[in-house]
Amino acid sequence: MIAGEASGDLHASNLMKAIKLRDPEAEFRAWGGDLMHEQGATLVKHINELAFMGFVEVLINLSTILKNIRLCKKDILQYQPDAVIFIDYPGFNLRIAEFARKNNIKTIYYISPQVWAWNKSRVKKIRRDVDKMLVILPFEKQFYEEYNYPVEFVGHPLLDALEVQPDIDSFPEFIRRNNLPDTPIIAVLPGSRKQEISKMLPTMCKVSEHFPDYQFVIGGTKAHSDNFYNKFTNGKNLPIIYGQTYNLLRNAKAAMVTSGTATLETALIGTPQIVCYKASPISYFIAKNLVDIKYISLVNLIMDEQVVKEMIQNDFNTRKLVSELKRITTDQKHRNTVMEKYAFLRIKLGGSGASLKAAKAILDFLNE
Repeated sequence: MIAGEASGDLHASNLMKAIKLRDPEAEFRAWGGDLMHEQGATLVKHINELAFMGFVEVLINLSTILKNIRLCKKDILQYQPDAVIFIDYPGFNLRIAEFARKNNIKTIYYISPQVWAWNKSRVKKIRRDVDKMLVILPFEKQFYEEYNYPVEFVGHPLLDALEVQPDIDSFPEFIRRNNLPDTPIIAVLPGSRKQEISKMLPTMCKVSEHFPDYQFVIGGTKAHSDNFYNKFTNGKNLPIIYGQTYNLLRNAKAAMVTSGTATLETALIGTPQIVCYKASPISYFIAKNLVDIKYISLVNLIMDEQVVKEMIQNDFNTRKLVSELKRITTDQKHRNTVMEKYAFLRIKLGGSGASLKAAKAILDFLNE
């Protein structure tokens, strides 16, 4: 199994758990993270060494990426798996899929690359190199059908991930456990990659100056230290909480969230949010000319309307963030509308059970 970032590690670990329920003797070798390792995977490479964001960053790290591709190919040939299961991470995984297919190893893709957003010609490559595609967004099935490539919609695994979370703390318990003051919380989720955090966090932290009645709490990832985060907080002593993102969101009045899977997690938990994104000028220019979508957040894409405000590139500034954050914290009518849209979003995603459905589809395919 190959996952290249934190969200892939989460979904792959839940898929592993579901596969083991049906096949207790299943063995996994993986490129992934701590959650996959906890499920018994032998890790070849950790996601901390794999996540590169943006066109410029990929070019800078190209020699490392190519070295990893060579290592992965060699390892697959030595291990001779029954199948390789790819979890998103398309720049890397599509190259490995082609290699595995040529070496007569079955290829299964769980969580489709976002080929509907840009470079749609990749569908031809997917159709050639991927034996079984399992999609998690409702509109993806129709998209692939237009290219005469049958895929299976299994629902979104985030619904499963949210269901298996331990009991969520009440607000008094949450602030006591984390030594926080008894004031309302704004959650700050700057992303998981170093490049994201360095671009997003300074501006997010500046917004806190305009909300003296709230405490701004950073949802940190264990891959980075307090010292790393504090480099980007403009000297503000904002609390950083690790490994409690869902708990933080459930106890927050609102959130500022870097675009990615976290925007969907925030919506499913039910926290009003601002979706934020800023890349290097060159990466943004390239993306703007390649990407063919109306929205960048999964929430808006799935609903096909602007449910949450997106602050992208030049719009990602303190003035606009402050204005929108005031709206989503004080305008109760607007908050109610967002909650209604979130409820409909959950229905569109097909309910829980994605991991079990995906596990069944994979094992059925391997046993054909």
